Amino acid sequence: MTRLSIDPLAPDLDVVETAARAIKRGGIVAMPTDTLYGLAANPFSLPALAAIRQIKVRPADRAIPLVAADVDQIAATLGVLPMLARLLAARFWPGPLTMLMSAPERLPAEVTGGTGRVGVRVPAHAVTRALCAACDMPLTATSANKSGQPATNDPAAVAASLGIGLDVLLDAGVTPGGPPSTIIDVTDATPRVIRQGAIPWESIQSCLGL
Repeated sequence: MTRLSIDPLAPDLDVVETAARAIKRGGIVAMPTDTLYGLAANPFSLPALAAIRQIKVRPADRAIPLVAADVDQIAATLGVLPMLARLLAARFWPGPLTMLMSAPERLPAEVTGGTGRVGVRVPAHAVTRALCAACDMPLTATSANKSGQPATNDPAAVAASLGIGLDVLLDAGVTPGGPPSTIIDVTDATPRVIRQGAIPWESIQSCLGL
């Protein structure tokens, strides 16, 4: 594992590019987000997804959330967000709101958990967005811990738990932590809350005039 220090507010693009090259080769990168540390990999690569499951000792039927650089990247790779989702994106992105949208056919079932839906968000962290931009695609963002163990905001804990299976650890120091992202299903005309998190359901309703 290569451990690279990176500024969380003004990331060095050469460091970001080093991590991006590892991902493009099929590798796994531990990255900071606006909540916890996550595992970044190419979500369209079956070998990379298998490597994540092996590192985390994770059941194959569990969906893997994604992060993206911006709404345009999501539209180019996963599909255009429905109007409902675009309203929420304009209000809460970048930020801790994950939206479940219909997945494109080429996205492996290992990402969707066989549901035909994929959860994606644009995080409020410069390193995460820069890495997605450098890879020119959304990336996986499953928590950087073994399944059944607590997720962590500490890069030292990531290194101790998963270091042997990682290609790169982007060390931006301790991340903000706090509640996980709120998950909203926007595949139907009426949004549904799947997981209560950092953004209250009442704020979602207020944004949509519900």
